Amino acid sequence: MSASDPQLIPRAGRVRADLDELARLVEDDRPGWTRRAFSEPYREQREFMLGKMRGIGLEARIDPAGNVIGVLPGRNRSLPPLMTGSHTDTVHGGGRYDGIVGVLGALETARLFSEQGIQLERDLIVIDFYGEEANNFGVSCVGSRSISGRLLAEHLDRVDADTGISLGETMLRRGLDPDRAVRGAWRPGSLHGYVELHIEQGPKLERSGSKIGVVTAIAGIERLLARFSGRPDHAGTMPMEERRDALIAAAEAILLVEREGCGAPIHGVSTTGRIESSPGSFNVVPGDAAIWAEMRSVDAEWLDGAKGRLARDIAELAAKRGVDTAIEWLNDQEPVHAARSVQDRIAGAADALGVSWESIPSGAGHDAAHLADLGPMGMVFIPSVGGRSHVPEEFTEMEDVELGIGVLAHTLLGMDRERR
Repeated sequence: MSASDPQLIPRAGRVRADLDELARLVEDDRPGWTRRAFSEPYREQREFMLGKMRGIGLEARIDPAGNVIGVLPGRNRSLPPLMTGSHTDTVHGGGRYDGIVGVLGALETARLFSEQGIQLERDLIVIDFYGEEANNFGVSCVGSRSISGRLLAEHLDRVDADTGISLGETMLRRGLDPDRAVRGAWRPGSLHGYVELHIEQGPKLERSGSKIGVVTAIAGIERLLARFSGRPDHAGTMPMEERRDALIAAAEAILLVEREGCGAPIHGVSTTGRIESSPGSFNVVPGDAAIWAEMRSVDAEWLDGAKGRLARDIAELAAKRGVDTAIEWLNDQEPVHAARSVQDRIAGAADALGVSWESIPSGAGHDAAHLADLGPMGMVFIPSVGGRSHVPEEFTEMEDVELGIGVLAHTLLGMDRERR
């Protein structure tokens, strides 16, 4: 690895060791490397990360929302701090790299600064955000929402359909303080900047051969729950033209969701990830059905228009079949643009290290989107092999992880010297 400052060369061996340690804290009865928020392995992981931070000399704590926060003190602690980090929870059947690389990269960056006697002008905050991935409550990014003031009291009342327990009660059972988490917003503009290292989760960097992605924007997300109420009937005796089949109406809605994503003019995707129907018998026409879907884009205008079109078209198609609909938008996030100044810093760090880079939008949601109100925000992407993510096969070469950490460290060092 070529570097303008050889003191900031990451040690891949210890990053790999941290990665392997974390990979053991998983839900053994689930596929892949599953470590979902609110699970017992995730609770153990919070303590693991707290110990890691304290072990390298950071002032570390777990806040009321479950965020693990470590601070590397700067020379002038009255200055607005820098922040870097990501998340360590996974989706069901997830992989070893999504979010985790960003947390371990932040930890390694703090190690490098400490070992080489590099004291920043301001504090550096290393953070492992709580519960970034989507959950049964329909509230993703729990920890970063708390810090940014976007975790609301009504979120705490959301109920897990599988358990009947609210988000607030679940947080209490995990030793968190949901009321303080809702009131835990940091002051807007209180950060000098936030930079997040993350795997791309898509194929663009691998296909182009670029080693670093400088993120331009994070896609907005609209999540949809559509319920369909028809009429159950005998599957052998009710004529096709007289049926009020809720599952067929749901199937047509799924195709509408796909059509919206395919028709996006700039950047847009749409996915239906879950479908249910009842009574669930071969010989009964489905009387009720539901789908869970989402749309993502960095184009706010398209996202807003698609949301309105889907609600209208789903209802109209279902009505033609005599099926009633109820549509609920579970969670939304506006597209968020990375700060131009941080993009330039990341690109400059890559250039200084002799690492190829390109500008790239993020189709995935990230904690970084919620940090933009607190200070200039940016993201560093590194390649994902085969573009695979949210699956056990998710993989990023350790050489690319090392390059990403190097770019992150140099970016933070450059930002520390800026006046804002």
